[in-house]
Amino acid sequence: MSADTAARAARKIGKSDLRRQRECAARVRKINESRAETPLSYVDTYGCQQNEADSEKLRGMLLEMGYSPAADGEGADVVVINTCAIRSHAEKRVLGVIGALGHVKAERPGRVLAVCGCMPQRAGMAETLRRSYGYVDLVFGVHALWRFPELLEKALGDKERVFAVDGDGGAIAEGLPSARDGSVKAWLPIMYGCDNFCTYCVVPHVRGRERSREADDVISEARALADSGYRDITLLGQNVNSYGRGGVDGADFPGLLRRVNGVDGDFLIRFMTSHPKDAGEALFRAMSECEKVARHIHLPFQAGGDRVLRAMNRGYTSGAYLALIDAARRIMPDIVITSDVIVGFPGELREDFDATLRLVDTVRFDALFTFIYSPREGTPAAVMDDPVPKREKQAWFDELLASQNAISANKHAAYVGRTVRALVDGRDVGGGAWTARTNGGRLVRVAGGGIGDGDIGRFIDVKITGSAAWSLTGEKKE
Repeated sequence: MSADTAARAARKIGKSDLRRQRECAARVRKINESRAETPLSYVDTYGCQQNEADSEKLRGMLLEMGYSPAADGEGADVVVINTCAIRSHAEKRVLGVIGALGHVKAERPGRVLAVCGCMPQRAGMAETLRRSYGYVDLVFGVHALWRFPELLEKALGDKERVFAVDGDGGAIAEGLPSARDGSVKAWLPIMYGCDNFCTYCVVPHVRGRERSREADDVISEARALADSGYRDITLLGQNVNSYGRGGVDGADFPGLLRRVNGVDGDFLIRFMTSHPKDAGEALFRAMSECEKVARHIHLPFQAGGDRVLRAMNRGYTSGAYLALIDAARRIMPDIVITSDVIVGFPGELREDFDATLRLVDTVRFDALFTFIYSPREGTPAAVMDDPVPKREKQAWFDELLASQNAISANKHAAYVGRTVRALVDGRDVGGGAWTARTNGGRLVRVAGGGIGDGDIGRFIDVKITGSAAWSLTGEKKE
């Protein structure tokens, strides 16, 4: 094994370290079991699917420590805010939530208020929380998540504020308990961190460099999820296409897909997110040859102009991206393709934005997630010249949204009259219908006779009767 490979290989947290955390959890549990009433906990999550997966582990550890879940933070004895730092708007929103929880602490000083996740890991944010939010008892970053029982025990026992934001960004903790939200869909992290260093993104700075879980550990967890009845399993990573790179077992992402596909059970495999510079025909062929892998890829292009792509440090050109789309559709003509795009990157001109519009018109994505550029302190883009006024960026954004909504509506209209297989995953917000997802991830609202709560977690045939830009409507076909 080369020195470079050894340096990049993920280090597992040792068994003795994990045993110490279980011992801490057991001591907290013993205290909680002596209380007259079972204490409650609440985990509030912001941000991406990786944050959701992290919160499932936090909930699992809280259960081990003897806490029952609360409906909200008002009645909880421990409140954990799992934060996002990807955009300034998300950060401001979270700080507002933390600020509003000050009264919770004032009403019952014995409550523990914890802030964790990406925000505390960002340079300067832990100090902001220390200085301006004195009622926050516990602050820890993403690398210290596995130490949560130890940190909470210290916060409960010492009655002093606890901060743990340095951590080891090159380690992976296996075997942490998880309390998943629901019984149909499951997040399955396969790797952590990012090596791409896009100039607008804080992820490598807060989540660290890429490190992959061992393939056997991933397969073992996938098998346990399938055995537990999960029907929609999403493999997670900041860039799943680079899974296994620098590891010691020769694994790569197409190979991992094939292995997960070989796990017994009736379930769908999804994954996110893919980086275009690392995607290719090997991935598309694995997808096409694995019957459980969904025919859907989320492939962010971010900008249509090559000048902007270079400034973003994305590592590909618009032409290379279009070639990837052509390859994916050649191998899987029925594939659903979604993407992300940033409008108004520093220095972007109208001609650059027009290139984005042309790319969207050429690809005709099934759905597009659009964002106006948000500067993040500590990234190269934050200090780039940005002469275009906000109102002009907003006009571009609205123009792009109108274009994509028309494309999505047109694509969804083509489903009407067809019968598709879909996984029922819950009740619609209004309560008058059930929600389901097609193989390609399209949302279907299913109403009418023949369907009920007993169908949740089942694959059913749905006849599509209507469509809109963001969803379909249909009825169960007997």
